[in-house]
Formats: sequence, structure tokens, C-alpha cells
Amino acid sequence: MKNDPYKKAGVDIKAGNDLVDKIKNDVSKTFDKNVLGNIGSFSGFYSLPKGYKDPVLVACTDGVGTKVALAQRNSSLETIGQDLVAMCINDMVTSGAKPLFFLDYFASSKLDVNEASKVIKGIAKACKMSGCSLIGGETAEMPDHYIGNNFDLAGFSVGVVEKKLIIDAKKVRKNNIIIGIESSGAHSNGYSLINKLIEKSSLSKTERQKLIKLALKPTHLYATVILDLLKKVKVKSIANITGGGLIENIPRSIPNNLSSEIYLDNWEMSPLFKTLQKLGKIHLDDMLRIFNCGIGMTVVIDPKDLNETQKVLSKHKFKSFMIGKVIQNTKRKINFI
Repeated sequence: MKNDPYKKAGVDIKAGNDLVDKIKNDVSKTFDKNVLGNIGSFSGFYSLPKGYKDPVLVACTDGVGTKVALAQRNSSLETIGQDLVAMCINDMVTSGAKPLFFLDYFASSKLDVNEASKVIKGIAKACKMSGCSLIGGETAEMPDHYIGNNFDLAGFSVGVVEKKLIIDAKKVRKNNIIIGIESSGAHSNGYSLINKLIEKSSLSKTERQKLIKLALKPTHLYATVILDLLKKVKVKSIANITGGGLIENIPRSIPNNLSSEIYLDNWEMSPLFKTLQKLGKIHLDDMLRIFNCGIGMTVVIDPKDLNETQKVLSKHKFKSFMIGKVIQNTKRKINFI
């Protein structure tokens, strides 16, 4: 429309429509037989899968934080969508739930169709990899709210689990062992500090680019491997190592009447974390509180299930480590050895 007053105010409706046209094929490829309706409806519709006797819906929402800024500054937006999906779905599978569907929220000062399409295509790809359908989303253009070409992301996912199969910490016992599953890097946590360290570092251009590349590795998607593991092993509890690092997240998978001890020598921090620690002169306690330090998810199992657990994780190309065990209650919920 010529002399469009809304466009003059900073909102381009045509750009939003162009984005939908650009992503609809990728989005529709995520649909399974339970999706009802097509892209463009006022709501997304999903039929609850058959076969559940007492189904419980599990919902999660999350964002990617300031990893978005690092990705945008370095024109590396293809995998930030995977980060968003992983942040939601990795939380979800800790309860034993199977992801069903996902919705995204993309907000910017001025919609860049090419940028947004890269992000949303990444979301669609990650949904497909995790076995869930991308059934809707929202694109918001807010010129007076965001600065420059900044944008932000949020995601929302819903899954389902049989009520009697919900995983919590109730079945964890003393002398159960804690298995750490490798992370891909920092995943999507600690990036306000990472961005600051990169910005203020005296690294050479080559070293800086190497560090940025490591920092932008997409968050691992754990849904497929965890759901496969649950078919073969009686997992007692699961922790997704996100904000708060190992110090705050492992205790969430341990009952109040027990504690845990973690053997730091049983795995090695990757070059990313070693470099960050050196750049910021960060104390080990702070590293363990801020970052995952190479462990993206933990599962608590009976010692007799160790071989089968490692076999399943290896089949899915994940390295794993026996990083600790459950002990009798101490003053601290987590004790590093």
C-alpha cells in the first residue's frame, strides 16, 4: 500500500506475510498425524495421541538469552533456533515426557525476513529432530521497544507422559550413581559473561574467532536419546544442566533426605570452558555455578544399569561419564571431590 501509515510507524505487515511464505514448507514438514489444520489459523490444533491410560501434559517455556546477540553479531543464525528448541524440550524430557508440539515467539525492532527465516527454519529442523511439531508462533515488530536491529526469541513446548511413569526424585536411593552426558559447549547459559569476556579479551583475531565458533555451537537435543534410554533402563531422576550450572541443577534431581558427591576428575572440561576460565580468572566454584562445564544432562541410575546406560548413550553418539553418586544427607546438597 502506498503511503502506508503503519509501515511509516515502523511495522511492515507485508514483511510478516513474506516471512510466513518463506517458512511454511519447513514448518509443515514437522507436522505429524496429530496436527489439525494448517499454518495461518488463529490457533494451533493438536490431537492427543492414543495409547495413554492416564496422560499428563507437560509444558515448558524458555529463551536463548544473550546468545542471540553473539549469533547476530557474527551472522550465525542458522543454529540459534536449535538452541531455543533444546532449552525447552531438554527441560521437558527430565520428567520422562515425549515432546508433542512447539510454538515460537520472534520479536524485533524491524523485521528482517532473511534473518527471521534462518532462525525459524532452524527451529523447524530442531523440532523435526526431536519428534515434535511446530504448530504456531508469533512475529512481533516493535520499533520503539527494541534498539537497532536487535531481536529476541522465546519458545513454548508441550509434551505428554503416562502419570505413573513421571520421573521425579522419589525413587533415588543412596549409592545410586550419577551419569553425566556430554554438552556441546555452553549450550544457552552464561552468555552475558561470555560476551563480556570475548569483548574485553586481548585474543588475536584468529583466537577470538575460534572462541566465538566454540561458543556458538548449538545446544544438544537430548529428547531422542533420553526417551530411548527410558525404554531400556529404570532411570531414577534426570537433571538438565542449565542456568545455575552443576551446583544448582544436580541437587534438583536428588531427594531432600540425600546428597550427592561429584568427582571432578572423571571428566575434562572442554577447551571452551578452559579458555573462559583463563580469560576471566574465574574461580572453579564460580565456573561450576555459572556453566555446565561439559556436562549437559545427568541421569541417576542403579549401578547395575551402568553398562546398558552407556551402551544406549554411545549408540546415539553421546559421550558419557560416571561423575558421581548419591550419598547420605550432608550439610551441602552437592559435594565436589
